[in-house]
Amino acid sequence: MTTTENIKNGVNVDQLVETIQHIQADPSLAKFEFRTKNNWITGGHCVSSAKSFYGAGQEDSTRKEIFTMECDHPNVLLGEDKAATPAEVVLHALGSCLTGAMVYHAAANGINIEGAESTLEGACDLHGFLGLDAEVRKGFEGIKFKLKVKSDASAEQLENLAKFSPVFDMLTNPTPVSIEIVK
Repeated sequence: MTTTENIKNGVNVDQLVETIQHIQADPSLAKFEFRTKNNWITGGHCVSSAKSFYGAGQEDSTRKEIFTMECDHPNVLLGEDKAATPAEVVLHALGSCLTGAMVYHAAANGINIEGAESTLEGACDLHGFLGLDAEVRKGFEGIKFKLKVKSDASAEQLENLAKFSPVFDMLTNPTPVSIEIVK
């Protein structure tokens, strides 16, 4: 007997349901810790690596590759323009997570997604970062996310599904960040 996987939007729905059932039976399986290591190269150029993480009740041993990400700044911001800026990486993370959350939750709800494409814009004023005006925020003043989706679902349904995004939550709700300097 041949079985076929229940795949919707590229997501194995049976595996997703099984994961949810395991977490309902043992809530500790939902606890994850992601890690990166960042190395400064020069100026604003840094390279981060990610491999190890904790999840599903144990240290993960399945990831074989180390993933690297670079950040730099354009020449006008005194960088060497070797990579995207940290702010652009945040936009990438947000766009990827909003889209991924929408797709996963759509699959779980039987909603087809035929295509999705987004644009993100984040505006900032350097007066804050440069310490020229304490009243000006150092980061984005706001982020505009526009998602073009080909689906039979309503825009409201898709927006609600996208809002399951952990990165959206991190950016829209204060996330405590502790800084420890080791010399």
